[in-house]
Amino acid sequence: MRTELRSTVDRLDRPSAYYQSRNKRKRGDHGRDNRDGDSEMANAQPEEPPEDPLRNATTLYVGNLSFYTTEEQVYELFSKCGEIKRLVMGLDRFRKTPCGFCFVEYYTHQDALDCMKYIGGTKLDERIIRTDLDPGFEEGRQYGRGKSGGQVRDEYRDDFDEGRGGLGRAIEHERMRDVEKNREKDQHTEEDYGRLR
Repeated sequence: MRTELRSTVDRLDRPSAYYQSRNKRKRGDHGRDNRDGDSEMANAQPEEPPEDPLRNATTLYVGNLSFYTTEEQVYELFSKCGEIKRLVMGLDRFRKTPCGFCFVEYYTHQDALDCMKYIGGTKLDERIIRTDLDPGFEEGRQYGRGKSGGQVRDEYRDDFDEGRGGLGRAIEHERMRDVEKNREKDQHTEEDYGRLR
């Protein structure tokens, strides 16, 4: 009887969640049956698996940063794993202030893997940072994709997180609206009380 050894360690260069979700949208209807019931792919040659863009990736996505973490702090920490080619801080789309992520580009793939291995999951500004290989920085990705300009995950956060700007922006906006309604209601009550006197 032959036993297979199974690795208990996750690959460091596995595709990121961002990359996988982006490719799901691009794939479309490949392999589905047409109206006649014949498969379009029946006569086609089997496709080669697409080349993994993260195989030689030198860019890292760094998440869960504090809004108050500076570029210098990130550079100092990440330069311990290799020479940094470029560092791009994530910004709020409207306010142009840091919003908790960045891209770090190294000169070699091995430096990026070393960084994921040694720095991913460590603390920077009292926050555990996440690192993920990235296919490469493109202009426009430095801005948050949330409705309010920041990151989507910060929109509906219901806990108070001082390092990420307090409450989630959607919840904060809703609370401010409720306070305004109560203020107007109190004002009308005071006016009614003055008339009754």
